[in-house]
Amino acid sequence: MSKFEKDLSRGSVGKQLWAFALPFIIANLIQSLYSVVDMIVVGQFSGTASMSGVNIGSQVTLLITNFVIGLCAGATVLIAQYLGSGARKALKSTISTLLTTLVVLAVVMTVFMVFFRKPILHLIQTPAESFWEADRYLLITALGTIFIFGYNALSAIMRGMGDSKNPLIFVGIACFFNVVLDYLLVAKWNMAASGAAIATVFSQAISLILCILYLKRNDFVFDFNLKSFNFHPESFRMLFKVGLPTSVQNVVVGLSFLFLTTIVNTLGMTESAALGAVAKFNSFAILPAIAMSSSIAAMSAQNLGAGLQDRAVQTMKIGTLIGFSMSCVVFAIAMLFPREILRIFANDEALVAAGTEYMRSFSYDYLLASIMFGLTGLFIGSGHTTFTLFNSMLASLLVRIPASYIGGIVMGMGMFGVGLGGPAASLLSLILALLFFFSGRWKKQVITKGDPVLQRQE
Repeated sequence: MSKFEKDLSRGSVGKQLWAFALPFIIANLIQSLYSVVDMIVVGQFSGTASMSGVNIGSQVTLLITNFVIGLCAGATVLIAQYLGSGARKALKSTISTLLTTLVVLAVVMTVFMVFFRKPILHLIQTPAESFWEADRYLLITALGTIFIFGYNALSAIMRGMGDSKNPLIFVGIACFFNVVLDYLLVAKWNMAASGAAIATVFSQAISLILCILYLKRNDFVFDFNLKSFNFHPESFRMLFKVGLPTSVQNVVVGLSFLFLTTIVNTLGMTESAALGAVAKFNSFAILPAIAMSSSIAAMSAQNLGAGLQDRAVQTMKIGTLIGFSMSCVVFAIAMLFPREILRIFANDEALVAAGTEYMRSFSYDYLLASIMFGLTGLFIGSGHTTFTLFNSMLASLLVRIPASYIGGIVMGMGMFGVGLGGPAASLLSLILALLFFFSGRWKKQVITKGDPVLQRQE
């Protein structure tokens, strides 16, 4: 194996999983600092209208990013299983096809968002006071789509090959630039949401460039020359077979939270800004569980590729326990210090009060989701992304949105009622995930020796 590859099918499961997951968790926490720092700096120096604009603009941007992250998650599974089974040619063709596909998608999505951002903002009931800020934020981040797509793709590839440390280094450097630029552009030069967007895009570009330079200098399997950007139909079919359900799942979840934003926008600008502040804290709060889920997926995929099913299950159990333990700590902090957390973002007492209501009810989601994500990691690692899509769609469309609307608007419970939709949706997802696990149906192979990608091995 090369220096980019690590065999996760041998040695202590607990030690291997923790060594792989810890850099991934830290990298995700650092990456989430992009949007959190944006919100804090904008809230402290530009006011509530700008905070609302950043929240709304970032929700729309996240919807697009989540689609790509889902496709990249499928690539991580394929790469890990091919690596575990020794399918070198399939590994290379999958990487080439993924990067080629994402370049095309980035161009298409950039053009789409530039021309349709205003209708989208009107559609989600963006408050008039924050419309211009949301529009500027969305335009600038749309122009940086290629950097966002590229970094997520290379990180997913490296994780599939067992390397979670180098992405941590790259994102750490990028975060430093993001914090510095936020301070200069927003606090010093009063560029509000536009400054926050420029800082985020520039930081993502730094991450991507550093990643490419490092890989090129160390003889990575893909050399990034134009002639190497090839499209292999069989690899594309497998990428979409495994990755598309996760992409659609991420989009559906993102849409459900976008609907929540729309619901809260009708309550007022202060509530919209409060939702954005809590959402940024939530991005931190849920990250350990999400990162552990992705680590379980990558490690279990390698083990399943090597035919070690029991080791894959053990990976899931240990990873879920670690994720749940960390989520318990976050839950306790959120319940004990909600007002102190929200004051980090803004000193507006009305905003703090509205955000505290929402956080009090939504925080229970941290506990339920951590267990559900652990099981989902195993299902994704085994290639059963269609089930995770079905599960997520049911929870998001049939529970999260209706429960939030009924609790917040129909029953007049305000932000507390809106927040109940989160844990209600996770409870249904967890029940369905447990039923699928104990049924044993996840054991059925999705990536088989009969697939054309594997048949093309030399």
